[in-house]
Amino acid sequence: MTPSRTAVVAGNVYDKYATTHPVARRLQRGFEQAMDALLDLAGEPRRILEVGCGEGHVTARLQRRFPAAQVLGTDLSPEIVAEARARHPELRFECHSAYDAPALGAFDLVVACEVFEHLDDPVRALDALAGAGRIVFASVPREPLWRVLNVARGRYLSALGNTPGHVQHWSRGAFLGFLATRLELLAVRAPTPWTMAIGRSRERA
Repeated sequence: MTPSRTAVVAGNVYDKYATTHPVARRLQRGFEQAMDALLDLAGEPRRILEVGCGEGHVTARLQRRFPAAQVLGTDLSPEIVAEARARHPELRFECHSAYDAPALGAFDLVVACEVFEHLDDPVRALDALAGAGRIVFASVPREPLWRVLNVARGRYLSALGNTPGHVQHWSRGAFLGFLATRLELLAVRAPTPWTMAIGRSRERA
């Protein structure tokens, strides 16, 4: 992820990719299937940027899905970029924030997977991603469902279920309306408990 500078939490607080809990695994499979369905609309991108890559799980997934593409994973944290490089030495990772995206060049596809909830200035970030990518994929936890589920499993009770580092809280409608200010939305999915969408940059149209 690309964390807020006021609430820095590097990497995944909860490693949903490695969990053995059957319910969590089923939810994660739903996330991945929905993401794959949306990425079908990206065509055959030649250059892909993932912002807020964390430990590199999605970066690796993107490279497997688009083997001919040049894929770059970025994150604000030098420590988490080092972790991503250690886990996936065959892939390329660099230390940048989401706001730096246009300086990295032009991309056919930009991916921001669970990033916007961590950002102090999501409007600036969306401007950056729409400026860098012809197609943009983005996902966030769906609120208030996300916090309700955290409370139900006894997590982060003192924060009313808010995951550490989450400084923005998006309902489905609010997030899609936000994205539509800079993207022509092509498709939307809502696998529990997330909202995700893929769209064409109005700036790059």
